[in-house]
Amino acid sequence: MHTIEVVLAMLVAVVASGYLVRVLPFSLPLPLVQIALGAVIAGVFNRGHALDPDMFFLLFLPPLLFLDGWRIPKQGLFRDKGAILELAFGLVVFTVIGAGLLIHWMIPVMPLAVCFALAAIISPTDPVAVGAIASKAPIPKRLMHILEGESLLNDASGLVCFRFAVAAVMTGSFSLATASMTFLWVAAAGLAVGVAVTLGVSTFQRWLWRRFGEEPGAAMLVNLLIPFAAYLLAEEINASGILAAVAAGITMSYVELTGRVSGSMRVQRSAVWNMLQFSFNGIMFVLLGEQLPGIVERAVATMSESGHQSPWWLAVYVIVINLALILLRLLWVWLSLRWNLLRARRRGDEQRQAPSWRIVVATSVAGVRGAITLAGVLTLPLFLPSGDPFPARDLVIFLAAAVILFSLVGASVALPQLLKGLQLPADSGERKEEDVARKLASKAALAGVERMRQQLVQNQTTDNVQLYNDAASRVSLLYQRNLEKEQGPDADPEKVRRMERGYRQLRGAGLNAEREELFRLTRRGLISDEISRKLIRNLDLLESRQRE
Repeated sequence: MHTIEVVLAMLVAVVASGYLVRVLPFSLPLPLVQIALGAVIAGVFNRGHALDPDMFFLLFLPPLLFLDGWRIPKQGLFRDKGAILELAFGLVVFTVIGAGLLIHWMIPVMPLAVCFALAAIISPTDPVAVGAIASKAPIPKRLMHILEGESLLNDASGLVCFRFAVAAVMTGSFSLATASMTFLWVAAAGLAVGVAVTLGVSTFQRWLWRRFGEEPGAAMLVNLLIPFAAYLLAEEINASGILAAVAAGITMSYVELTGRVSGSMRVQRSAVWNMLQFSFNGIMFVLLGEQLPGIVERAVATMSESGHQSPWWLAVYVIVINLALILLRLLWVWLSLRWNLLRARRRGDEQRQAPSWRIVVATSVAGVRGAITLAGVLTLPLFLPSGDPFPARDLVIFLAAAVILFSLVGASVALPQLLKGLQLPADSGERKEEDVARKLASKAALAGVERMRQQLVQNQTTDNVQLYNDAASRVSLLYQRNLEKEQGPDADPEKVRRMERGYRQLRGAGLNAEREELFRLTRRGLISDEISRKLIRNLDLLESRQRE
């Protein structure tokens, strides 16, 4: 019964956080509000919940990483694959070495392998936290794609480094060759499992649909189970379940391009995934907040392990470690940028220019840590094989949790200031692609309407032929508008924008009036609830399309 109460309390906290960020007089990222609510639940109401890291990884990470991989823009992901891989793998190793040595210098009583374990678990950024910060800061779209790609891939590299550092603490030995081969297996096998699971399940599902028809409820449930299947199968063969979930999501985005899923199922599935994403994201940060009171209490109680008695040294450690993480990231980003510019000029690309220093600094500050770091550090064993307690375990957990909070607060404060008023070159490529897509789709639609009209009018009476011709004309007018929007090179862009804005406002007013009338007719009993829901749903879909 206690577990059910805790789950309900966390869900209430997630709902409350969604409203609190709107009513607070100052702007705060949603994760910070959720962490604070979790701390209130644990510290004030004494309703905390002991976090089981294995259960946390299994329940929350696969669906969220799957969805991030599914929705991340693939064109940007592959266009900037070099920068993403450098951050996701090279930066992680660089951070583990640099931060690990600094922590050992600052806290000499902490064994070097434990310092490397701490540096490894705080090296990966968190896709959920990065997305939450991005909603409050005007991050350039291309930079956001790089940060999202990095956060999806660096979890595996960070956790592998963490695993080997912990193994070195437990056994007292470390093999670079073994670690390298294990990492290759963990990454390659994880990616392969994710791709195979999505392709296998999708192929089998299409076969079932052809044989027995489409069942929306079952199809939705299968879609929700894919990330768990990929994660568990990868973990079973000692591969990266995290990379498997990401790869499964990326593969699903390509499976979608086959167009074999009905539009109604896509609408339903999108609603389910949006609800799941909001709930799971919120619960992760509420859980993090629930752990904080206990983490701080245990860290203060074990301060003597660091060689200092004053609890204020904890604040010193946190500030130094976070500044070191930012500086290491800044150095890596700057070196990577100079190297890529040098390579571009050697290829003869003299027009490529270095981005503004504000973008470089923003990239460094945007390395936000999240729930993956906390769940990973909580997997530290309690005892060594000899029976002795794991060295400085509570201190390591506290420092990891403090890094999460510091990075969230720092990014939410610094990023808006760094990027405020930044003039970026206009990216007209997306607008052109959208215009081309709309026109080509409209031409295809007109051709499809004409083909269907010709089929319908065959062997029909004159009255029916006229009815079908009138219906085809009305449908064709909707698509003809997109083809008539072709603007010459001398067209005023501001005039075009005003025209489109006016069209959307007028169209929105019409949709609202239709909805109000349908509600009125339903209240008066002139139409049934079933008809009302169907018609209002259609209007809602039209309105959502207008807002795109």
